[in-house]
Amino acid sequence: MSKTIEMAKEGNILDRWSFSLLYATDFADRLEHEIIPALRSGFIVLADRYIYTAFARDFVRSGNRQWVRDVFGFALVPDLVCYLRIDVETLVLRVIETKGMNFWESGMDLRLGGDLYDSFKKYQSLLIEEFDKMAEEFRFEVVDARKSPDEIQTELRSKIQPLLTPHLRSPDLPSDRTIQPAPAS
Repeated sequence: MSKTIEMAKEGNILDRWSFSLLYATDFADRLEHEIIPALRSGFIVLADRYIYTAFARDFVRSGNRQWVRDVFGFALVPDLVCYLRIDVETLVLRVIETKGMNFWESGMDLRLGGDLYDSFKKYQSLLIEEFDKMAEEFRFEVVDARKSPDEIQTELRSKIQPLLTPHLRSPDLPSDRTIQPAPAS
């Protein structure tokens, strides 16, 4: 993530639209300078989060699904999306045991709760709801993230391995492989 985004996040000075546009700009840069060149060179690209995190986060913050998808409409459709699904109670414990909660991951800018903990639970619950909807819409491969790391790794490998077969891969990037905007509702 760029230093500009980090600095703005640290000062908590981003509004919902600026937050979204900064992430889209950062993603566009990574897509143009890292992802597409790697794909054209025949590499396999693994991306943590990709654009679906932005879809969920930005929709929860703005409520405007169409706008969010239009902003990221240039993104390539991935061959596989693995969604590590977790319930909010397990997530809370893992976050507390590791890095702790922060302002943005707790959705404090949305004023969902009186403190970091309550806001985190409410915000992450909303994100999980959005990811669950997208998992169905975009046909994510769902992996139970409550399992042990070894079990998760085994399941991920079983989902990724078929894509590593050389005859299934192509370095060509057809122009119609972009994320399509959500239909107007």
